[in-house]
Amino acid sequence: MTTEAGIVRPPAGAQAVRRALDVLHCFHDNGPDLSASDLARRLGLSTSTAHRLARTLLGAGFLEQDARTARYRLGPATTELGRLSYHQRGLHLAEPELSDLADRTGATADLSLRSGPHAVIVAGGPVTPKVGLRRPLHATAPGRVLLAWPREGETGPWSPPTSAATPYALTGPSTLDHLAHAADSARVRESGFALDDGESAHGMRTVAVPVMERAGHARFALAVRAAPELITDARLDWYLAQARACARALEVLLLAPAERRDPGERAG
Repeated sequence: MTTEAGIVRPPAGAQAVRRALDVLHCFHDNGPDLSASDLARRLGLSTSTAHRLARTLLGAGFLEQDARTARYRLGPATTELGRLSYHQRGLHLAEPELSDLADRTGATADLSLRSGPHAVIVAGGPVTPKVGLRRPLHATAPGRVLLAWPREGETGPWSPPTSAATPYALTGPSTLDHLAHAADSARVRESGFALDDGESAHGMRTVAVPVMERAGHARFALAVRAAPELITDARLDWYLAQARACARALEVLLLAPAERRDPGERAG
């Protein structure tokens, strides 16, 4: 809606929807159950407003409430939608490949995708307990891969957070930071991978490569993680070869059947 003064206003009800979504986003990273006052503090709302939003989401099944503590957690509707999205993306097909990669390398293996300014782990082998974990794009090897091969519409400006997961992570949304991130993306594209030496998890080394789509962007980032004693400089090329072989397999495996045909091929 546009006013006479040319000011664009959101449609009626959009603010309530936005606030409800903000409530759901408070439960990222498998944190503890939250009270209405916890939600209010996190979102800068009054407790009564946070309570009304939570009760609405509770009634729709997107939240559930502990009868003893009256605290909220994500409800069955979010689980249902999450599982539907998981299968629609074909991620259940990726798990055997990731498990095989983990067995061959002795490292953990997982897939991440982009969600706004974050990289979110969405699938992993049997020893990856961090599915659903999100981290700032610029601060992880998978995130830097997703930045280097962005989807259409993901190339606009974004602001990294002002705090870091570890003392080694890049922080600050200054112009110099944006230039540094652009230069890093160019290096990642040139080399074909991103390397994380403890920036996101102290004591862990992560190698990430893109799982590409035909359009030329990264559908996912594939990461292999282990201690630096395992992914040494001398063995880095071997780990990269293993990760890239898995990524190529996933590029085909995660295509819809119709997409697996050559673009010029016609049905007989």
